[in-house]
Amino acid sequence: NFNNIRPREYSGAYLTFPGMSNSVSLNEHQKDAVAHSLYGGSTLFAHCVGAGKTFEMVTSIMEAKRLGISHKALMIVPGHLTEQTGEEFQRLYPQAKILVATKKDFEKQNRREFIARVATQNWDAVVMSYEQFKRIKVSQERQEALYQSEINRVTEALIHESGTSWGKSYSVRQLEKKKKSLESKLEKLQQEGEKDKEGVIDFEELGVDRLCVDEAHYFKNLYTPTRLSGVAGIGTSESDRSWDLYLKCQYINEITNNKGVIFATGTPVSNSMTELFTMQRYLAAPRLAAQQLSHFDAWAANFGEISVGMELKPEGRDYQLKTRFAKFHNLPELMNMFKEFADIRTSDMLKGTIKVPEAEYVVERLQPSAEQKEIIDTLAVRAQEIRAGKKPLVEKVDGTMTEDSMLLVTNAGRNLALDQRIIHPSLPDHPDSKVNRCVNNVLATYRENMENKGTQIIFCDQSTATGKGRGGFNVYDDIRTKLIRAGIPKE
Repeated sequence: NFNNIRPREYSGAYLTFPGMSNSVSLNEHQKDAVAHSLYGGSTLFAHCVGAGKTFEMVTSIMEAKRLGISHKALMIVPGHLTEQTGEEFQRLYPQAKILVATKKDFEKQNRREFIARVATQNWDAVVMSYEQFKRIKVSQERQEALYQSEINRVTEALIHESGTSWGKSYSVRQLEKKKKSLESKLEKLQQEGEKDKEGVIDFEELGVDRLCVDEAHYFKNLYTPTRLSGVAGIGTSESDRSWDLYLKCQYINEITNNKGVIFATGTPVSNSMTELFTMQRYLAAPRLAAQQLSHFDAWAANFGEISVGMELKPEGRDYQLKTRFAKFHNLPELMNMFKEFADIRTSDMLKGTIKVPEAEYVVERLQPSAEQKEIIDTLAVRAQEIRAGKKPLVEKVDGTMTEDSMLLVTNAGRNLALDQRIIHPSLPDHPDSKVNRCVNNVLATYRENMENKGTQIIFCDQSTATGKGRGGFNVYDDIRTKLIRAGIPKE
């Protein structure tokens, strides 16, 4: 079934791109990616950062329009990149007729008019954010059909699971819970009937037949029914945003014979093994069906390996046996299936094409303070109580009380590892903490490079000066204050 696939190699060397600006020249790998999207099916541009994925999508849109493969494209991007993407599109194709959605366009009084403009005019491409895209719904009939299809998938999984010796296992309970949730959503949808509260037309009526999704990893949380939901390494989280995209991808693939969707991301697989299967569901569902791998459990049985090993507990004390979906097997066959729709370019493959400065990595290893060790002991006790079914109330950052959980324990551990004062601002400022070591290193580099006027950037995604950190102790303000006090000008 599997050892009979030879992935096609695409060459875009002969492509000429009429209408493209003379000031821009695509690299070889970009031309090959465009060829893949034009002559293959729905495509994933799995290219590293800096490889030029935006230009690849724009070129694919314009070439597909020129060749008559598509008529109107929709490009969705993160909200902060909407206008920038529109500018890049216009820079590459100055004569392109594009429509870029603004926040004002999707205000209640303007939304109907904007969507009517999308539907009634002959645009080369429409650019909008994820949030705006989600507010354009597919028809009720299609939503009902998809919900029923997912209910059938979950029902099949339940029938299979009930016939095993697992009995009323955690997996069965999860599947039953999901089935009830889907049935509830379907019932609510049916009760609403054909009522359209905003009078906005359906997604199918926009005339879009090509969909490009930038930073597609934001849509990885597509629900996957499985009896392995209790196994680490298998993501079963879900989001409405991913479900909405799945509905629309199915429609585009249906009207284009599975040739109308393009995903672009530098991290197609980041946290769990199910992300690879999810990408296949979005872009290569017919191949999964042909290989009888539409259900994740069948896919995992062929390509995954579940192992049991010792792992450090979340609270950082002692070890535990952990069942984990740890690695792939039959990897050549899996990669052949993946490469049918994925155009892969890693940084190693593009050496010499992408100019990246050489970096020197310095890892600072520090010892915990006495106070940190004591707090770690309390975290271990909290974790044991949670496992025993006890969930005492603990104080949150904002001063309110809430039921303890492993998430709160691990979050406290992360904060403690950065600086003990995040846990308790009254604790002493340990002289050899991470924050103080960082300040000393920055000062040393500043003094060494005063003649060159060198610039340093400090990255920190915890304990920021905004949000929960505002008004209390936070690492941002602490570092800034210490650097100013040591002589670095405030401005």
